[in-house]
Amino acid sequence: MVNELTLNSNQLNNNELVTEKEQNGFLNTTMGKVVNTAIDLGLRWILPDFVENQVIDIKNSLLKGGLKEGISTTIEKGIELGKSITGIFTGKFENVSQAQNAIKNGGIIDGISDVLDSTLNYTVKKGLIPSSIGTLIRQGKNVILDNVSNNIETEFANQLDNIEKLGKYENNWKNYYQNQDFDGMEKEYGKIKDRLKQTLPLEETLKQARQIENLHLIIKNNGHNFNLTEEQKKLAEILIK
Repeated sequence: MVNELTLNSNQLNNNELVTEKEQNGFLNTTMGKVVNTAIDLGLRWILPDFVENQVIDIKNSLLKGGLKEGISTTIEKGIELGKSITGIFTGKFENVSQAQNAIKNGGIIDGISDVLDSTLNYTVKKGLIPSSIGTLIRQGKNVILDNVSNNIETEFANQLDNIEKLGKYENNWKNYYQNQDFDGMEKEYGKIKDRLKQTLPLEETLKQARQIENLHLIIKNNGHNFNLTEEQKKLAEILIK
């Protein structure tokens, strides 16, 4: 196990840490949640006289009318268009700002507007929701779109905060490592893993996290023994610099 982990650590600079598919998958999922939340809040604002179950039924009818698929397609196309417009020719984002600019320039807000229109037209035509409710939602559509825009801004602010916190936890881990305090290392390692799940995968962000992971698991599987081989020490020196 130790030898395998050592080999993985040596490959960190040679192997691709982040793929375009992983980044797109993260953004698709995250933006999907952002839009979904915005629609939920917008419907409650547009339909204030409706009880919660009625709003849920209306949302479910919109989903049956293709809302989810339309949003997913819009986000996917928006990411690719945004990359083209902002000059991400490699297909991969190097930082959060690049991803944020791509989302801004990808026409996602306009795309969501079109999806709402087409979904409302379909659901009303098929009798899934009454025409009067369809009219109310159309009249209040800008509330939903404003929520989408605001939620996207909030999410990217969260992404920057996540990266800042990752840096803090990684520095804490290094300090505990230098003091050979494995309990402290374990605590910060858990924080790093949890924060990575919420953070856009970026090459530089993952590089140090993977180095920490390798060194942490080497020591953990070595019975918390900090007496490392020369090869393992080189990994530690690279990480702690």
